[in-house]
Amino acid sequence: QVQLVETGGGLVQAGGSLKLSCASSEGVFSIMGWYRQAPGKERELVASITAREETTYADFVKGRFTVSIRDAKNTYLQMRNLEPEDTAVYYCAAGQWSTPDDYWGRGTQVTVSA
Repeated sequence: QVQLVETGGGLVQAGGSLKLSCASSEGVFSIMGWYRQAPGKERELVASITAREETTYADFVKGRFTVSIRDAKNTYLQMRNLEPEDTAVYYCAAGQWSTPDDYWGRGTQVTVSA
């Protein structure tokens, strides 16, 4: 059974940086990505990357985040210039086709203080 495990969340001040990592217990994927869900809001896609390293970013990323992939089974999200509005639970996800939504991690909390 595929398990995705996120690490790297935490508390950071506005303007700071964090790097999230996601490792898969098995399998390789066509696409991996990161979603986030803030309190009272719906889950939203932050960034995705294919095994060919084609990337997609949400507009709110504004060039602050960089997604990467390794061996089609690990993905990373480098976040810079964090804002309080980035506070959310961040979820790693992976897919075998065109969208990263077949498998999900449990999430890691990112809190950005003003």
